[in-house]
Amino acid sequence: MIPPTFDYTRPTTVDAAVRALADAGEDAKVLAGGQSLLPLLRLRLAFPELVVDVGRIPELRGVREDGDALAIGALTTHHDIVHDPLVGRHAGLLAAATATVADPAVRHRGTLGGSLAHADPAGDLPAVALALDAELVVAGPGGRRTIPAREFFVDYLQSTLAPDELLVEVRIPKTDGWGFHYEKFHAVAQSWAIVGVAALVRRDDGHITEARIGLTNMGSTPLRAAAAEQALSGADGPQAVARAAEAAAEGTRPSQDLSASPEYREHLARVLTRRAVLTAAGMG
Repeated sequence: MIPPTFDYTRPTTVDAAVRALADAGEDAKVLAGGQSLLPLLRLRLAFPELVVDVGRIPELRGVREDGDALAIGALTTHHDIVHDPLVGRHAGLLAAATATVADPAVRHRGTLGGSLAHADPAGDLPAVALALDAELVVAGPGGRRTIPAREFFVDYLQSTLAPDELLVEVRIPKTDGWGFHYEKFHAVAQSWAIVGVAALVRRDDGHITEARIGLTNMGSTPLRAAAAEQALSGADGPQAVARAAEAAAEGTRPSQDLSASPEYREHLARVLTRRAVLTAAGMG
């Protein structure tokens, strides 16, 4: 389909982008990699009066170390994240999960910030951001503020970003020494995950001392499997992990659609959590 008409601007600084968003109010949309916005425009599910293309703002790209965290520019592409040595060394879960996103063409254009700002619970990276305890830095007319990932996603395709704010950076605490794995189930290659599980595990003397579990497509937002995380504390083998994984769907509200029933998604959450944790813990 042909998108509706709209005005277009391409600022070259964050300040100029924020001014354009502030002037347009709720009638503007941000264009980053375009892998989420363009389909919405073509299907006429979005009707912006102004599209603000931030693709030429250099400060929004790249990965750098900042103490105990990595600071990743919002425009850093999936491809660059997969191949960045700092991400591979200090945030392996992010690299591993990003490598499963769609196909190479999408990964060369899609961006980390665009994926998170889109706030699709079926997207792979929002759940990963939750498991990593990421923080999102946004710029607005009043300056910059930092939002924990656990507070960023508020409903289906909705985040705490104000209409005049721009996501500029994602801060990922380093997880050196943690085991990790991203496990997802999808009906066909390159499709959205029916359910996905992002697992981070820390072990000591053969026991799991801490686990973080992010769930993809188990509600209107990405979720943490808090009950399973608690049950995994002290788990010392595959049977203990399997018992703890039975709690993975507690507190979730998976949707009913053509791909799966809520009950099937709950079953997948339990199975995939067991697999992801066993692999992350080196017990698989």
